[in-house]
Amino acid sequence: MAYAIALATSISVVALYLLFRHQSPIQNIPGPPSPSWIFGHMRQLMLASRFGDYEFQWLKRYGPVYRLKGCFGQDRLMVADPTALQYILNSPSFYRSPLKDNIAYLLFGEKSVISARGNEHRRLRAALNVGFTSAAVRGYESAFQKAAEMISDELEKFPATATDICPLISLGSLRAISEAIMGVSHQDLGDEFVANTIQIVKLSATQRDTHLIADAVGFQLPSWFWRAVMKLPTTTFNTARTTRQLAKQIGGRIVRDKQDAARQGFEVNNDLFSRLLNPQPRDGTKTLHEDDVVAHTALIVIAGQENTANALSLGLMELARHSDFQHKLRAEIHSYRVASAGKLTYDNMPLLNAFIKETLRLYPGLPISDRVAIQDTVIPLGESITTSTGERINQIPVAKGQLVSVAISSYQRLESHWGEDAHEFNPYRWLDGVVHQGDAVGPYANILTFLGGPRICLGWRFAISEMQIIYCELVGKFLFAEPINPSVRPRFLTSLQPIVSTGGKGLPLCVTRAGVE
Repeated sequence: MAYAIALATSISVVALYLLFRHQSPIQNIPGPPSPSWIFGHMRQLMLASRFGDYEFQWLKRYGPVYRLKGCFGQDRLMVADPTALQYILNSPSFYRSPLKDNIAYLLFGEKSVISARGNEHRRLRAALNVGFTSAAVRGYESAFQKAAEMISDELEKFPATATDICPLISLGSLRAISEAIMGVSHQDLGDEFVANTIQIVKLSATQRDTHLIADAVGFQLPSWFWRAVMKLPTTTFNTARTTRQLAKQIGGRIVRDKQDAARQGFEVNNDLFSRLLNPQPRDGTKTLHEDDVVAHTALIVIAGQENTANALSLGLMELARHSDFQHKLRAEIHSYRVASAGKLTYDNMPLLNAFIKETLRLYPGLPISDRVAIQDTVIPLGESITTSTGERINQIPVAKGQLVSVAISSYQRLESHWGEDAHEFNPYRWLDGVVHQGDAVGPYANILTFLGGPRICLGWRFAISEMQIIYCELVGKFLFAEPINPSVRPRFLTSLQPIVSTGGKGLPLCVTRAGVE
């Protein structure tokens, strides 16, 4: 009751503020007419039954920069222009939206790299980065292979009928994360912690009108208010607090075990936690305090595992829909396996890597990432646009407090960058020279799936290597086909996920053993 009253009061205050505030500096940027003052375009953008139903229509009609309405008439700038994206992601004039900042604090705590700012953020990134270099990731390949073989062994038991593969893919990704980063089996995390992380994902994937209102209100209210609200005994907050507490306990136990092993003279393992805790590193590793290491347990398990699992599942969905390409990819895997005597050189496999790039291009885990201007600034544009007053402009002034949406999915479907079939699954685009080579905005394949700027995803190489090894194992052994009446569609529910007709996450596929080619 107290929460409902507080939220209702806050909504009233924020709505009045937005109603009587000064006009927005971006008011002359063209965009679609708003269907609702209360919800603006947010229902169409965030609650579409299929990811991108409206967004991609707006992209075609208005181009890579346009204006939308948020709740209560709030102006939002949607940006897919590469030059503008580079500026927004690298400029100190923008930061993550307040609500997303508070969610990160609730789930992962103030000591995690995702919550830290300034010098503390740089310190943690510098220390953690040693576990995600090319050399470090190569050391994790055995953990990825074990995870791939575990998934393969379970697929052998699948019935001939269509079966949901999402839980199995998620479990395999969890195993890879647990062994490579923490040096423990996924079973060592405990059933309660794993169950809570699954529940967190389910809760975060539940989007309703009330969440849109809460987002709009949360954008205007100070952090102290939301951090006080987060102490209330709601299901979501209770689950988040429990998961964070369990992660602290599990992380603490893992750290103590590793420190005891080091004191007894045992060889330091190759996992990230062991390296960060090693008091005598030989490879330039920056030792972190045990509290810093423990603080990243929840972040690694929740954020690192689920996004990779979703990408793996959506890639298998496309393979099931494109049997000709699946056949060619399987032939490449078999050919390279024979030529390399079983030890694959994954980066040298053209079809495999084109497939992974295409999957990540079409299905970024975070299709939209909001930023807020923390000071007045001017956003440069790569291509000029015409305002509603007829003025041609090549930059957009924005005021402090302006909400800007980094439209990752729209950028990754620009026909000028990816070809006329930018909305279609076509891995061959990466091999035939169609892909635009300039405007490097992200760390991998000129895409923004792993974001860009100083907050690029630390684990992008980790994710690519994991996908290479798991796909090679699974596609090399199994045929994947859609059921007779497929109903899966990608939907944006905090992260991009495969969704079945009932509205829940799932990917039913028919899986059969492949013959030797």
